[in-house]
Amino acid sequence: MEQRALENFLIFYPKQSWVDIDDVNPNLLKAVVSMEDGKFFIHKGIDWKELKTSLRLNKRRGRSVRGGSTITMQLSKNLFLSTSKSVLRKGKEFLITLRVEKELSKKTILENYVNIIEWGDGIFGIDKAASIYFDKDPKDLTAIESSKLAAVIPSPLRHDPSAGSRYVNRRSSIIRGRINDIQLFPDEAK
Repeated sequence: MEQRALENFLIFYPKQSWVDIDDVNPNLLKAVVSMEDGKFFIHKGIDWKELKTSLRLNKRRGRSVRGGSTITMQLSKNLFLSTSKSVLRKGKEFLITLRVEKELSKKTILENYVNIIEWGDGIFGIDKAASIYFDKDPKDLTAIESSKLAAVIPSPLRHDPSAGSRYVNRRSSIIRGRINDIQLFPDEAK
């Protein structure tokens, strides 16, 4: 938020309100996990296989076409680091990610993630996003609305979840096909 405020020459941070994860529709949580980090509940912060695949593909294409960051890595970056692409920043992100995974539960990590990420220009957190795009509280989002919100996470400044663009509709459809495969917080069920 600080970086975005500086980029837009704002004197203040955009307004944000926090929502308890239990007050967020589970479909939104599943949509986010399915699109951003399908192995979120399995890995310990870094999905080495996914990272390796991304590096290989990006090297082959000669540019960054696929990310390998997990939800925990993105949270670590968003909370403590800038969006710079330097090796030093990435190294710090790895160390912070390992510490975050050691100290916080998956539920807490996901709660923080949906409350701090940017869903549109200056729209930080799921409470504000649900309100602006669908005039609802996060707990009242439908599966379709949830999947549309998750669809824009990779490029929230380019896509509006409520606009019905081809990009959002296509990604939203993919997400809805994956939602049933996600079991939220499987370790807590035991």
